Amino acid sequence: MHATAPIPARAVTAAAAFAVGALALTACGSTAPKVSSESLHDKLPAKIRDAGVLKIASDINYAPVEFKGQDGAATGIDPDLAQAIGKRLGVKVEFEDTAFDKAIPGLQAKEFDAVMSAMTDNRTRRDGTDADGKQVNPGVDFVDYLIVGTSILVPKGNPAKIAKLDDLCGNTVAIQRGTTQADIVDRQTAACARSHKPLTVKLFENDTQALAEVAAGHADADMNDLPVAAYLASKGGPGGSKFEVAGPQLQPAPYGIAVAKDNTDLRDALVKAINQMIRDGEYDTILAKWGVSAAAVQSAVVNGGF
Repeated sequence: MHATAPIPARAVTAAAAFAVGALALTACGSTAPKVSSESLHDKLPAKIRDAGVLKIASDINYAPVEFKGQDGAATGIDPDLAQAIGKRLGVKVEFEDTAFDKAIPGLQAKEFDAVMSAMTDNRTRRDGTDADGKQVNPGVDFVDYLIVGTSILVPKGNPAKIAKLDDLCGNTVAIQRGTTQADIVDRQTAACARSHKPLTVKLFENDTQALAEVAAGHADADMNDLPVAAYLASKGGPGGSKFEVAGPQLQPAPYGIAVAKDNTDLRDALVKAINQMIRDGEYDTILAKWGVSAAAVQSAVVNGGF
């Protein structure tokens, strides 16, 4: 998962499946007028403006969205976009490697300013509720910047013949804890129980551990965001000889940058910075570099997830 090569061109074909989802998001927002980095800098919260640094939490273990390059620094889709955002805000961007399920609690404890970690904008995270609708934290606001669906990743040859969610029934799936995929599998567990074909779920702290479980033959499938799955299974990719993508993508939804609900100044500055980046073309250049152009949105949207 430490390779630095972008998704090969053939992965763009797979990613094209969620272009329709991107259109759905763009209809929800509007573009902002082009503004200078100086004026955006002035709109930042005083703490960030005075420090000259935007601290972003990210689980830097999810290539190609975010991972560590050969020099140990964060690289990938999110870090490239974040650096471009920082340039427009007139601040330095620092990524802090954080376990995915610790990111929102850390944000709410003011340990950092934002979370940018292939995080899906959904109602549970926005409202701060658990699966039963109980309030467990204050929730967050999201600035949505990509549309991505979920793919099922299986061992090469797909020995369990998995092509859709229901095919997971009677099998074992390895998943990273706290992710959208973990929520999908949790719902599927109930469906499998009703069909009397129990689904066994193994939860891990990071996706590398989950993938190792599949590669070792101890699980029949993993689930990942489409860019990650396509990257892993691509020819020449880090798992190209071990994995393949099974079936169509599931439930396209927006990635969002999470900010605290009381940090509206930062939220609004991020919206304007992203919209400026979209208008001047750097956004498209970054997505093309990583082979995920089909995930593009036409404008940033606040809390546009389902």
